[in-house]
Amino acid sequence: MAADQENTPDARRAAALAPLPDHRNVDTPWWQELWHRHAHITTPLRERGLECDIEFGLSAYIVRVSLPDGSHLIIGPPQEPPSDRPPGSPEGWIATREHPDNPSLFEVLYDSAPSDDPGAPQRPEARHGGSAQPLIESIDHRLAQLRLLPAPSSSTARALMSTATPALPAPKTPDVSDNADRTSVYGDALLALTDRLNATESHADAAALLHQILDPTSGLLERLGDFFEAAGEKAKESEQDDGFDLHYDLEDAAAALRSLGEDLHTAVDRMGALAPTRQSTSAALPSGPSPGLPTVKIPGLGRTR
Repeated sequence: MAADQENTPDARRAAALAPLPDHRNVDTPWWQELWHRHAHITTPLRERGLECDIEFGLSAYIVRVSLPDGSHLIIGPPQEPPSDRPPGSPEGWIATREHPDNPSLFEVLYDSAPSDDPGAPQRPEARHGGSAQPLIESIDHRLAQLRLLPAPSSSTARALMSTATPALPAPKTPDVSDNADRTSVYGDALLALTDRLNATESHADAAALLHQILDPTSGLLERLGDFFEAAGEKAKESEQDDGFDLHYDLEDAAAALRSLGEDLHTAVDRMGALAPTRQSTSAALPSGPSPGLPTVKIPGLGRTR
């Protein structure tokens, strides 16, 4: 189907995905546009064997994920108050698990939406905002605990940005114990990554390369932050005035790098979403549920703090 052909790099990967939903809207342009806008959520979950669908919630479109035990996940933006952001790119994600026959099963797996109550404590994931990767990782972790993942366990980060582009190997630490030619192997590794970015014609591959820089736990910016912090501590060990000044300068550099990573936390998802589709991405989307797609009232998805 067109929806799968547009959102998978090749036929081998498409064959491993859970099937598309079985309803008449799947072949309509407006539904395929919605499907494309949520591909960064549905594709990694379908790679785990989980069937997904796009529905209209209380005020915005949501992803419904069927689970093997008869329960399901609801993944979407805050529904109350409604958001003005486009489908698939919210200010934050809320993921809940619920069962149609067992209301007591309801649980919140993830909530990165900003609180509408300034005095309420923020959940830890709130700092991730609308980034998809931490959302998928949290879902993956919880479903693994519940033994509800049909597919074998794999790296969620690789599933999110599955691509033929291999990870950049870590360079060997150069020997700086003498005055030998000190080639910057780290600079060379980054230059190689830049060359691969320039050479690729795929936005999905570009997103995977960008992920190596911006990953909030192991990306280059985060590791550079660690490096400058360590350098600052080393400078402070001198117990000289300039050593303390240098320590603070390097601490500021580490903070600036991490701040940059936070500012660009949606860049990977946005790059991946630039992959071309058969339908024009400028096509207008319905503001509410279209004919044939029932409005689904989502219990527990309202914002109460």
